[in-house]
Amino acid sequence: MVTLADVAQHAGVSASTVSYVLSGKRSISASTRERVERSIEQLGYHPNAGARALASSRSNIIALMIPLRTDMYVPVMMEIAIAVATTARAHGYDVLLLTGEEGPAAVRRIEGSALADAMILMDVELDDDRLPLLREAVRPGVLIGLPADTTGLSCVDLDFQAAGALCAEHLAALGHREIAVIGEAAAVYERHTGFAERTLAGLRDRSHELGLRLLHRPCEGSYAAVSATLARVYDERPGTTAFVVQNEAATDPLLALLRQQGRAVPEDVSVVAICPDQVAAHASVPLTSVAVPAQKMGQYAVQQVVAKLEGRGTDEVVLLAPELTVRESTGPRAVLVPGDPRS
Repeated sequence: MVTLADVAQHAGVSASTVSYVLSGKRSISASTRERVERSIEQLGYHPNAGARALASSRSNIIALMIPLRTDMYVPVMMEIAIAVATTARAHGYDVLLLTGEEGPAAVRRIEGSALADAMILMDVELDDDRLPLLREAVRPGVLIGLPADTTGLSCVDLDFQAAGALCAEHLAALGHREIAVIGEAAAVYERHTGFAERTLAGLRDRSHELGLRLLHRPCEGSYAAVSATLARVYDERPGTTAFVVQNEAATDPLLALLRQQGRAVPEDVSVVAICPDQVAAHASVPLTSVAVPAQKMGQYAVQQVVAKLEGRGTDEVVLLAPELTVRESTGPRAVLVPGDPRS
């Protein structure tokens, strides 16, 4: 194993000079720094992580707070987490996952210890009780999500309000006037989770502007729950000709149930989903969808927090513009004749 002393001998400098190049604690001439860095690369030297942490008062770890709740679609959360981990590693950081529903206690734990140098928070609510502590924290933090008040915060998210509006516009252009929204589980709205609330706001506002009738029903992702929700929708709004689905687990049950009822997609009813591309593309009917850019969200969050750690970051809100991809699940509104059993 190559040691710091080996690097010093190879570069023709003292061991302390190599240490200063690694820690950045003292100014080193450019020529000496280049010589040391060249020796490090040629010898394949990897500093001991524990020793570096002690020397620099840094752990080189970013804490990722990702509460794994039963009412959330875990694959999307983990896709974001993987993007955070791989991007952090590229910047020389490892990631500590905090998966419990600790709330403010998790922020206090990171802020009051040497576990991590910075925090990234997911599953952000509009009035998230972690935010007052994050605003006062010495350790920098970034949100993957958008609260109601972004003052003094750095955030990155899909512009879910624009995504909701985009779905309404697409269906209106196809002639649909009665639209039902199959939403997340009720608990997601009870917590006022930002992405769900903002999507619904965008759908409602744009539907009102376009003269559409909109019905929203929260839904668990199970087959039984989707079946009950679909029956309720057609009982309350029998003229519904299009669905917007913001619940990845509900997409396959919904398509199966529509097929069982003799409602062809898209000839009789259109379906738009807000979900990852792989979910939309591999559905039994490839779904027209607005993608959730999990990779970009994770990458931007790490870039923001690393910039803060390096003293060059500022508080900013990055909203990624939604993109709608038309596949096989949307088409012109069907005109049903009187007596049709689907009407």
